[in-house]
Amino acid sequence: MIRQTHMKAEFVEFIPERLEPGKLYISRRYSTAVHLCCCGCGLEVVTPLNPAKWHLTESRGAVSLYPSIGNWSFPCKSHYWIAESRIRWAGKMSSEVIAAVQNRDRQDAEINAQITERFGTIRRRAIELWTKVIRLLRRWFRL
Repeated sequence: MIRQTHMKAEFVEFIPERLEPGKLYISRRYSTAVHLCCCGCGLEVVTPLNPAKWHLTESRGAVSLYPSIGNWSFPCKSHYWIAESRIRWAGKMSSEVIAAVQNRDRQDAEINAQITERFGTIRRRAIELWTKVIRLLRRWFRL
């Protein structure tokens, strides 16, 4: 396999068993994007689409995936961005920098989980309040 310079988006419901190089498979239903590592090593890269991980943007048929993709657990340790369907390569990172980024990613995931939990609590309280308001309005209009 050769190092990729471009990525073609393919929107799918389910990620296929066999991936093709140079294709970014995007499942909106499962909030996931998957592709083969752009260095050409052939390993599968899974990018969950959520606020604590990656987000996908589309513009005029081109896709971007942010933040960068750091395959630090792969032997290739490749690091790149997918920006407007192009691969933009990043430089090598030291073990210390990789550890710091991974630590920040864990913190971001924890914060996202806390926000999601708080949002659920606020949503439940709002539903309870609106239920009470509607009940009071029904009583008032019956009188």
